[in-house]
Amino acid sequence: MLIEHEGLRPRIHPSSRIAPNATICGDVTIGENCSVGFGAVISAESGPVRIGRNCVIMDTAVIRGVRGAEMSIGDNVLVGPRSYLTGCVVSNEAFLATGVTVFNGARIGAGAEVRINGIVHLRTVLPEGAIVPIGWVAVGDPARILPPEKHDEIWAIQKALDFPRFVFGMDRPAEGESIMPQVMPRYAGALVRRHGGDIEL
Repeated sequence: MLIEHEGLRPRIHPSSRIAPNATICGDVTIGENCSVGFGAVISAESGPVRIGRNCVIMDTAVIRGVRGAEMSIGDNVLVGPRSYLTGCVVSNEAFLATGVTVFNGARIGAGAEVRINGIVHLRTVLPEGAIVPIGWVAVGDPARILPPEKHDEIWAIQKALDFPRFVFGMDRPAEGESIMPQVMPRYAGALVRRHGGDIEL
């Protein structure tokens, strides 16, 4: 399904294949000889999405363009099934396996591999040729690659990257408090307004 969003339509090279139940919304550009699998979602939510040549976006992957964080994928990249990418830069020849998550402002170097269920956190820079092992977490700039049981070390780096400020424009709440009552009405309302005029093509 192709959707015009905020007056912008997807631009897909005629040599590329889009599965019939994939959804591509808004200011999305897909280069030549790409394949977008069943149930995949590529949405230029509040920022453009650019995908190069010879890329495979596998079934049920989600790629979101957001304001303030470039969303681009280079050439010869595989994005595995159930992966989630938002506002990040993926360089040429990267391999993102099943279930990978890449957060806002992250940058993945050329030829890097993020293996099954790996995470590249907010504003993290993963160098060229780096490998994130199965289920591990890359965090920081330069990236430290840590196993999930190293939560305290991950959090020590992640906290300074300031997810609430970078993504939602809000200060981190005091210990034991939540920003959700302030963030969610604003965020949900913005999505409702933004998509109110969407047109299925």
